[in-house]
Amino acid sequence: MKNIIQAVKGTRDFYPEQMAVRTWLYNTVRRVSESFGYQEWEAPLLETLDLYAAKSGEELVKKQSYVFTDRGGDEITLRPELTPSLARMIAQKQNELVFPVRWWSFGPFWRYEKMQKGRSREFFQWNIDMLGVNSPEADAELVAIAAAFLKAVGLSPAQARIFVNNRRFMDAEFDALGIAPEKRPEVSGLVDRREKMEPAAWEAYALEIGLSPKQLGGLKVLLADGERWRKSEELTRLFAALEALDAQEYVQFDPNIVRGLLYYTGTVFEAFDVNGSVRRSILGGGRYDNLLADVGGEPLAGVGFAMGDVVIGIVLQELGLIPSLPTTPASVLVTVFSPDLLPDSYTLATDLRRAGLNITCYPEPAKLSKQFKFADRMGMRAVLVLGPDEAAAGKVTLKNLASGMQETISRSDVIENVKRILESR
Repeated sequence: MKNIIQAVKGTRDFYPEQMAVRTWLYNTVRRVSESFGYQEWEAPLLETLDLYAAKSGEELVKKQSYVFTDRGGDEITLRPELTPSLARMIAQKQNELVFPVRWWSFGPFWRYEKMQKGRSREFFQWNIDMLGVNSPEADAELVAIAAAFLKAVGLSPAQARIFVNNRRFMDAEFDALGIAPEKRPEVSGLVDRREKMEPAAWEAYALEIGLSPKQLGGLKVLLADGERWRKSEELTRLFAALEALDAQEYVQFDPNIVRGLLYYTGTVFEAFDVNGSVRRSILGGGRYDNLLADVGGEPLAGVGFAMGDVVIGIVLQELGLIPSLPTTPASVLVTVFSPDLLPDSYTLATDLRRAGLNITCYPEPAKLSKQFKFADRMGMRAVLVLGPDEAAAGKVTLKNLASGMQETISRSDVIENVKRILESR
């Protein structure tokens, strides 16, 4: 066997079957985004490294970005995330845009990360944001969009949940526990590691980073209290809006959600497969302030989330929720009987395309059995045969591959009959 050159590690090949799933996911994202009035946008796949140095963490810039020097001497990176590009584009036209801005995008990103289940180095990501409004109700809209997506792909609340917390709420609770502001990044990290450690080891680690036994006890009570959100005006308004948006069944308060609290300024949320084998979140986001400060624009509040295609793809596959998808856009084959009848087959195919149908015409004369086998393997639903007898009589033989029924009909009736087969299920 020849030594075939392999794809770059961490990337994926999309054969038609995989591409059909990716397209279905994209179309679902588009449908959900547009149902809430969000506009599609896109940014370059290449950005200057300076943009990320201004907006992103050191680990992302120095360890995870694919960076190269172009022929002009500039340091360029394949985009590892979209928020810096969003900030740059908004800042460039901040005085021209109509706010609130509601934008969404779905495109490729690259990060040089350790590969594991649910994580690849090249991935596609849905980003959706509302900019220019700072309210719990705006936050609720983004959470509701996430819930609408879960519902659209067939995930029930028993299979996937969106867990919500709030940065300001947690700061108030940390104040009540006497946890100093400078200790909060470590404490947030402690909370994030809770389910990954044995209870005794976790408590020992809490004391090791400087929490007192009393603070540790108070933290454990806080993290176990699923009703404490009622103390927060922001969270109370958020859940009231979610109920009005008919999204509340997918959403649950969870004080253990702390990832991103150093970046986010208010609401934070993540969606997880409740019973699955992927520990990574399906999607995550929240409220952020000063989006444009690092790229030279005026301060602007925003709320949004991102969802990569890898985790959601695994979840839907494991739960059997990916629908049966056609891998060919054309469900009808026009056969080619002989070299002298090839122009007639081409004309027939052209007439059908003019009627709005997707048609595949076999590219050369071949045995009809071979052409029928091709149609069957491609999952087509109908085959048209234009042989010498049909051509002389102004007719066409039409075979329904699903039922096996075959009839010879007038050329003038072909379009109507083909459409009837395609519309039947």
